[in-house]
Amino acid sequence: TVEETEQLLELKGLLTAREFQSRMKGLTLLLDHCRSSPQLISTNIVQVFNVFVLTLQDCHKKVNQQALEVLALMIPMLRGTLKPVMVSLVTAIIDNLNSKHLGIYAA
Repeated sequence: TVEETEQLLELKGLLTAREFQSRMKGLTLLLDHCRSSPQLISTNIVQVFNVFVLTLQDCHKKVNQQALEVLALMIPMLRGTLKPVMVSLVTAIIDNLNSKHLGIYAA
């Protein structure tokens, strides 16, 4: 629907914004969408996660850490719908295992 398209565009805009605070708002919005309308995210999983994976590789440590924490909360909500994006997710997560930042490594 038009409303869903607008929600996805807003989410993409926040997750790809220049300011790290906007990217952090985008992560919060993504988690909110997973909780309130998981079908919206599930139906558009590839489109959403193509942008979300970028936050898992973000150069700003706060964004990177929050993205990992949000992912941990989203996995139980999205379970079976993650299959199409699993390779890109695992690749981004593995890159974080080498982090010297304790918060990122712990997340």
